[in-house]
Amino acid sequence: MKNTFGNSIALTLFGESHGAYIGATLDGLAPGIAVDEDFIRTQLDKRRPAGKISTARREADAFQIVSGVFEGKTTGTPLTVLIPNTAQHSKDYFATRSLARPGHADYTAFEKYHGCEDYRGGGHFSGRVTAALVAAGAILISALREKGVVIGTHLLSCAGISDTVFGDVRANVEKLNTLDFAVLDSDRGEQMKAAIEAAAAEGDSVGGVLETAVIGMPTGVGEPWFDTVEGVLSHALFSVPAIKGVEFGDAFGMVNGKGSDYNDSFYMIDDTVKTATNHNGGVNGGITNGMPILFRCAVKPTPSIFKEQDTVDFIKGEDAVLELKGRHDPAIIHRARVVVDSVTALALADLLALRYGTDWLGE
Repeated sequence: MKNTFGNSIALTLFGESHGAYIGATLDGLAPGIAVDEDFIRTQLDKRRPAGKISTARREADAFQIVSGVFEGKTTGTPLTVLIPNTAQHSKDYFATRSLARPGHADYTAFEKYHGCEDYRGGGHFSGRVTAALVAAGAILISALREKGVVIGTHLLSCAGISDTVFGDVRANVEKLNTLDFAVLDSDRGEQMKAAIEAAAAEGDSVGGVLETAVIGMPTGVGEPWFDTVEGVLSHALFSVPAIKGVEFGDAFGMVNGKGSDYNDSFYMIDDTVKTATNHNGGVNGGITNGMPILFRCAVKPTPSIFKEQDTVDFIKGEDAVLELKGRHDPAIIHRARVVVDSVTALALADLLALRYGTDWLGE
């Protein structure tokens, strides 16, 4: 029953969707890292529901840091963030507690936790828990930026509508981090929003692809076999609800090409090694090569929809029909973007601590 990720820097998530609190504990942080509570609020705002393209559940996310920070800096002891839940509608789930919602973890949670799980709103499996992940991630994102490592994610596609691909990666990343709806082409963004609203009007949902760039990562980070950069990042990314696929660089596009098409040629500029292209997404042999780390995440359509669906009653052991009530997102991708940034920061901070030592982020 493990809810912790990381080796040198480890994060533990706790709480349930309809419990009193959700929270996160970061252990292994160096002392002396500045903690900007205004930035944490900004990051939480990016995850918060907005308008017709999100759930009607609204939470203030009035977080408290209850340990590990003194006079605005980390102490080096475990840092714990608590976020109260204040908008629970638990009655929405009572009548359907033994019905397996298609695409959800109701049945698998019942099997793993022997019926002792908090089923309300998905309990510990709920996307609500990602608010705690974002709060903790904000601290790491700030610490990485101080070291010159900057992360940015955009909606590469949603509901079949595509955004502009990364061009000037640094400028694009900086722009994305100022936006609530993270797209490089605002007109395409409005089309995506309209498509999400249309799906909501039909009682349905949509998904898409998130594309992330990391700039400023030092070379030589990562391990050649079981803790490759791709492996560690994928481990973290697949913890984000709704992510069903991850690719680095032009991974799936390469299969129909040739080595001459996708090998990234090296060249020198100002005593620095660069590659002319970045088809491999900034990683060779599981180790960073100094180019931007580029990866994409497939985000499935939100499984909570308002259409009648066939299912089972796993308590009675019989077929059933389910029609959901309550408050649900017609798309989660625009809110998941900041969660992806947060788990990316966690994975990279851990890799960097393993490479340079646990005090490195605080130096």
